[in-house]
Amino acid sequence: MADQQARTGENSRPTEIPAIRWEEPPEGPVLVLLDQTRLPAEEVELVCTDASALVEAVRSLAVRGAPLLGIAGAYGVALAAARGFDVDEAANALAGARPTAVNLALGVRRAWEAHRAEFARSGEEGSAAAAALAAARRLHAEDAAASVRMAEHGLALLGELLPGGGHRILTHCNTGALVSGGEGTAFAVALAAHRAGELRRLWVDETRPLLQGARLTAYEAARSGMAYTLLTDNAAGSLFASGEVDAVLIGADRIAADGSVANKVGSYPLAVLARYHHVPFIVVAPVTTVDLRTPDGASIEVEQRPGFEVTEITTPQGAVAGAGGGIPVAPLGTQAYNPAFDVTPPELVTAIVTEEGAVSPVTAEALAELCARSRQVTIS
Repeated sequence: MADQQARTGENSRPTEIPAIRWEEPPEGPVLVLLDQTRLPAEEVELVCTDASALVEAVRSLAVRGAPLLGIAGAYGVALAAARGFDVDEAANALAGARPTAVNLALGVRRAWEAHRAEFARSGEEGSAAAAALAAARRLHAEDAAASVRMAEHGLALLGELLPGGGHRILTHCNTGALVSGGEGTAFAVALAAHRAGELRRLWVDETRPLLQGARLTAYEAARSGMAYTLLTDNAAGSLFASGEVDAVLIGADRIAADGSVANKVGSYPLAVLARYHHVPFIVVAPVTTVDLRTPDGASIEVEQRPGFEVTEITTPQGAVAGAGGGIPVAPLGTQAYNPAFDVTPPELVTAIVTEEGAVSPVTAEALAELCARSRQVTIS
């Protein structure tokens, strides 16, 4: 089950609550999440005591973002093991909670394999649970380290493509510390540019229908003291036309072997706009998001979200009226097309930045070489 505890207050300082953490109170281990559906109005923690609560948190987007989903999945397996639940059942439920984000299944698999290997060796559930937790903590630390290196590589790439600084960067959805064990992926690059005095403006797409840009990226930009401006998604074209965008930085939920990038829906139109206006379109993601088993973009399963996310507007306070608990903005019974992601083909991607460096041009051969190099580094 899950319990919620709010941390609010007038004139309170922006939160430093981590997006995810493992705790071991006397009543048993728990996984504590910063509930992202309640931001920015409330800073609320969601306390998960079993895998089913975490599955619901993943599906409701209380916890979201490819790297963080991997970390959460690993901790979810460890939680099931530590509390004596069926680990295989928990792993299967967690891995299937959101199909597009490859990191979720990867994190689940790492903790599950650690649990299985230790149990086969020792035959002790306690040791196996400890092994699963150790695997989750390693993944958490690895992602934090990867975030630092992605920011370094991304900032260096911006310097090559846009010498002179003063970058005006457009970003879509949310890719900061709320999706990562560190400071994020694409947002971490923009943050590095800000700290280096090279960011003139961060353009933040509101990111319909759930407003992850308005609610989350603007929240993180404000907390970091960045110069930012929020815009409606369909205003991006006029920004490009007026020459106000120097680069687009986005994250990814899955990158296919050919370099096709699945990211929050609305990313593909930005890539088309960027190509037409000769603006670099840069994807920032850890190597774990590259899935060589998915051959191309057509093979990526795109999650379809409930229609009420489009036909209703839900406030953090949960104003009730429609089927999803929100305020209706369309006639009752209206059908909605609501894919969570779209897929950008590799020929529209200027570069993919990972913790192992940047790939440009984006080709299947270059990605395969990058992944091979990453495995060698990990093994060594």
